[in-house]
Amino acid sequence: MARKYFGTDGIRGLTNTAPMTAAIAMKVGQAAGTRFLRGSHKHQVVIAKDTRLSGYMMESALTAGFTSVGMDVIQAGPIPTPAVAMLTRSLRADLGVMISASHNPYLDNGIKLFGPDGYKLSDADEAEIEAMIDSEVALAEPQLIGRARRIEDARGRYIHFAKATFPDDLRLDGLKVVVDCAHGAAYAVAPKALWELGAEVDAIGVTPNGININEACGSTHPKALQMRVLEVGADIGIALDGDADRLIIVDEKGQIVDGDQIMALITGRAQETGMLKGDGLVATVMSNLGLERWLTGRGLKLHRAGVGDRYVLEMMRAGGFNIGGEQSGHLILADHSTTGDGLVAALQVLAALVASGKPASELLHLFDPVPQLLKSVRFTGVPLENAHVLAAIADGEARLNGHGRLLIRKSGTEPVIRVMAEGDDKKLVKAVVEEICAAVVAA
Repeated sequence: MARKYFGTDGIRGLTNTAPMTAAIAMKVGQAAGTRFLRGSHKHQVVIAKDTRLSGYMMESALTAGFTSVGMDVIQAGPIPTPAVAMLTRSLRADLGVMISASHNPYLDNGIKLFGPDGYKLSDADEAEIEAMIDSEVALAEPQLIGRARRIEDARGRYIHFAKATFPDDLRLDGLKVVVDCAHGAAYAVAPKALWELGAEVDAIGVTPNGININEACGSTHPKALQMRVLEVGADIGIALDGDADRLIIVDEKGQIVDGDQIMALITGRAQETGMLKGDGLVATVMSNLGLERWLTGRGLKLHRAGVGDRYVLEMMRAGGFNIGGEQSGHLILADHSTTGDGLVAALQVLAALVASGKPASELLHLFDPVPQLLKSVRFTGVPLENAHVLAAIADGEARLNGHGRLLIRKSGTEPVIRVMAEGDDKKLVKAVVEEICAAVVAA
């Protein structure tokens, strides 16, 4: 059944347009609060946000919803998404809420929900909450209405947590690091954590004004970081997104390092130190074939999940893996966190950099990516049932057989078919993708 509110990562949309309105946010608070009013203890929820202008409005609406059903609210202010997961567990809260649209522009916002274990809610929990949003929930008696209070040390708690993932016997002394915080949730915590570990820190994207989050900066727009790394002669650059659950690296030569290369580094290091759990790592169907071949060469496997960090995490938990992520830089290191954490992943990269003594350009380029091309094409009707489209797909698969792979997937949010191919022959990859896209358009 199609969902009305929840997508693959919570609720997200254009602010002041359904479902991202204050009225609906209040109902989400009431529904989620009611769903987690279990047991006789005093119930509480942690609410945090990134730096979007609409964060204040959504925070107030959610607070009204939760308190109206009898749940206390702990407001943590602007902190990264992984900090919410950490605080939810640390404070023994019943729920955690992050108000963020991640790497989207400031016009959008979103609501991500975490359970008491610090993991994002299951499909079943989200379905129950969604069913309650449009219904009337029982409000608390006047004397049982929840209270709201703001905690002032949330950032400090998260910095302490992140630093604890860095090896005790290492420091970042002498390392020049540029960090781009995307004018987002990590603007205060990331530079400070790096400085406290001894790095010489050059911070950009740290002056949020409510509307500049992710604007020409951060992990989805790394050009500014590339230029800065070269300008100041830094050893490495770190780019986070608006809610700091993604990481992209720039080496000392200004070259971009994506999530696949970062996962290779962290996995290889874990294998060498005996810390790897499972027979490899979990990534998505979008990860490069080069990563899969590199893992195979080390006697490891690449397990592919559907697109979306929640599906990566589900496979990790089911198979006992401790490393997983996406090519986009959403990395999940289960030994440290219950969700993607850009700063913690960056600290593992920096630890490897210090321990190896190698330059980032050598350390972080472990394999040559196989040529990959992704195109999106809008459609009408049902093209994936069209004979000509199916024939084009079958022909493409046959031509790539043994030398690459083909992935066709329909978007869950818009009338778009995404066609991705990769293989050793760049011209063949391009031809296959263009022929399938043309067939979809003509269908």
